[in-house]
Amino acid sequence: MNKKVLAFDFGASSGRAMLAEFDKENRKISMTEIHRFPNIPVTMNNTLYWDVLRLLGEMKQGIILAQKYGKIDAIGIDTWGVDFGMLDKDGQLVANPVNYRDRRTEGMPEEIYENIMSKDDIYKKTGTQSLRINTIYQLYYLYKYKKNIMNCVDKILLMPDLFAYFLTGKMRTEITDASTTNLLNPETLEWDEELMSKLSIDKNIFADFIRPGQVYGELSDEICSELECDKIPVVAVATHDTASAVVSAATDSNTAYISCGTWSLFGTEMPKPVITKESMEYGITNEIGYNGSVRFLKNIIGLWIVQQSKRHWEMSGEKLTYPMLGDEARACEPFKCYIDCDAPEFELGENLPDKIAKYCQRTNQYVPATRGETVRCIYQSLAMKYKSTIKMLEDVTGMDIKRINMVGGGIQDKTLCQSTANATGCTVIAGPVEATVMGNIAVQLIALGEIKDLKEAREIIANSAEYAYYEPEDNELWNAHYNDYLAILGK
Repeated sequence: MNKKVLAFDFGASSGRAMLAEFDKENRKISMTEIHRFPNIPVTMNNTLYWDVLRLLGEMKQGIILAQKYGKIDAIGIDTWGVDFGMLDKDGQLVANPVNYRDRRTEGMPEEIYENIMSKDDIYKKTGTQSLRINTIYQLYYLYKYKKNIMNCVDKILLMPDLFAYFLTGKMRTEITDASTTNLLNPETLEWDEELMSKLSIDKNIFADFIRPGQVYGELSDEICSELECDKIPVVAVATHDTASAVVSAATDSNTAYISCGTWSLFGTEMPKPVITKESMEYGITNEIGYNGSVRFLKNIIGLWIVQQSKRHWEMSGEKLTYPMLGDEARACEPFKCYIDCDAPEFELGENLPDKIAKYCQRTNQYVPATRGETVRCIYQSLAMKYKSTIKMLEDVTGMDIKRINMVGGGIQDKTLCQSTANATGCTVIAGPVEATVMGNIAVQLIALGEIKDLKEAREIIANSAEYAYYEPEDNELWNAHYNDYLAILGK
């Protein structure tokens, strides 16, 4: 019989349960979305929380629905990185996990650099791009300013590990997600004890490591009784969603990838960490991938800016779609204005169209007057950001990037894919759309012995997915405007 596995994929705005069946004879994975649900943070007392208990309820619903399709052979979970839940000695949540966009880490990186350890020295130890959202800054804040809470905490579990704990009762720390914390040494694959000691972070607060393909455990007796289901094993996939997406991506000496969604993760796959003066200055991060590989990538604020702009415009009651916004953008004159997508004001989602207008005004540019002009500004700025990132990757790795494999939900936006090809001069291979889920499923199937290894997994994923191809158009025109973009950014 064909194996069936259940993949839970949590994004920053929604989650879903995807049921997959593997046809071993035809080497093909088929998927069915059986449950989708919103993932909407909740603000209480000026703190932005994940509504984690409701998300657990949605997972339970997904398991119930999956059973209608027959025997489920495994479950895998992937989520965003850096965030965590805190548990007391009885294994109970101390508080709901806080969303990485919460303001509590504002000023924390600078405080550490000034008083404890320099930004450069932290990078040399962890190879991780400095972002205020990283776990290191969240924990520093908690240990220094919320000691009353930390006195109650026995263990912290990163988000995918927390959900696995809810289902199995087993506490583990999966290595690909651990590498997003800014506390892991990517060469030894152990916590950097000197760094943690200087920050007064107890390394014992983390559970033991688990690797992709290993099993957390089976569904607990309590869960099986409540959901009237079998003892299904919960597999540790590459639990950081980008790590799962990269399982599905094609990379070689001439091909980079962009995992394209709320964030754009632009990088390549390396056999070992690259921690140099150049990679540090460029802010390129070394995160762990499947089988100990290194995701050498740049974190870029991606379609978040479009998503939140759309959300703001819809507050008036008008229902918009991304194809509609793309059509409006293409109808507008190009190259009139640019933003730095990673500017701090775009991290938070309040009235982003107004923030874009103020950015353009402050930098003495044309100020977008319509929705289409605003979206055009975002897309061409993001494409130009990709162009600059290619140069960074080539400078550090010696690659000659000719192709970009764009994966993830963002590739459904044809305007973005074509703009990326135009700006970079690279052929864009768009697919799979469901890269993260495909990677999640593939690692489960490897763990079950159905797929031999990563190489075979990528062949099967390629056989199971659809791809679109974009060749550069007007590349000379984009090159001519690239210096305008750099000038706005002060480069």
